[in-house]
Formats: sequence, structure tokens, C-alpha cells
Amino acid sequence: MAVDAAAARSGLPPGVPVPPVGTNQLVTVLVPSASSTSGVLRGWRRESGGQWTGVLGPVTVRVGTAGVGAAQEGTSRTPRGTFDLPSAFGRQPNPGTRMPYRQVGTSDWWVSDPHSPSYNTYRHCAPGTCDFNESAGENLGRAGPSYDYAVVIGYNTTPVRPGAGSAFFVHVDAGVPSQGCVEVPRAVEVALLRWLDPAQHPRITIGLG
Repeated sequence: MAVDAAAARSGLPPGVPVPPVGTNQLVTVLVPSASSTSGVLRGWRRESGGQWTGVLGPVTVRVGTAGVGAAQEGTSRTPRGTFDLPSAFGRQPNPGTRMPYRQVGTSDWWVSDPHSPSYNTYRHCAPGTCDFNESAGENLGRAGPSYDYAVVIGYNTTPVRPGAGSAFFVHVDAGVPSQGCVEVPRAVEVALLRWLDPAQHPRITIGLG
């Protein structure tokens, strides 16, 4: 109840924790139930008086085929909670974002091998030369149009827990529920990238609502 009251006073949806001072951009992805495979994304800006104003969306998005909740490697569940948005990448050139952005090709990977010291991190290595199980990793350049643009969700990063889940992004809609990522329409993904500003310490809250 205290969280809901604070959110109501702040302008945020009920159940959304108010971010700490310093975070002035918040993305919310709220689904109607833990088993839902779609929800609503909105972008919020903290005003000088502390109130939050919606500046992006609402827009319908897809989440994991197993819904939203506790994520683990291989569950296809989108992690529930609040996480940093540290960086972005894509197969296409930078669309105008201020976020740290990497244009990726076929030598760019996200490691999903829980036995690797590089688990849940970005790596650059030519196919066939990587020091992790490539079949348990995502080749970002070969993932298709859904990775034309993507924002990294800072889940399971500090510390990284082997097997707790990896490679969660906000990326272009693939047309079907995801393996755990948040999928948004292409135009919205570009708008999100152009809005996000690392100086505002953006975060994402994924939950029920």
C-alpha cells in the first residue's frame, strides 16, 4: 500500500516503485498477470518538482512466452523488477541515441553459456574462435531484424549469477512472444533510443499492473 500511495503521489502507475534521486527517466512495462505475454510500455520523465510525466506511449508490447516473473536460463520468462538501462546496440547504425551504442555484426555475441566466465556479457570474436560455447550464445549480427535496434536490460549484472538468466533486451518486435525480452514496434524502439539519455540514469520497471 505504501508503494501504491507513493506512486500515486508521484504520477506513476500503482505498484511502480518511485526511482531514487538521480534517475530522471523511467520505462515501465506492465502486464495484467504473471502469465501474460503482452503488456503496456510507457516512458516517464521526472519533473523539477518530483512529479513524473508520461512522455512515451502507452504502446502494447510483447514479453516472454512464459510471462513475467523469476527468470532463469532457458525459461523464456521476462524478469520482474527494476533494472538499469546501461547501453544499446543494433545491426543498424546509431539512430540518434545518446546511449552508448554498438553497431553489431556476425562477430558480436551475448554469452548465454552459464559455464563461461563471460556469462551474460557482450563479447567480440569471430565465429568458431570464441572461448565459450557458441551454441549457448546469441550471435547478435545473425539474430535478424529484431536486433536492428536494442536496449540492454541490466538484469543479473552485479554480480552475475550463472544460470540466473542472460541476454534480456528491449528490441524490435519479432511478431511473436519472446524468449524473455521486451518486444516493441520498430518506430517505438527508435523513439525510445532517441529519448534515452545516460546522464538521466534511465531505468526500467517490469511488473504487474
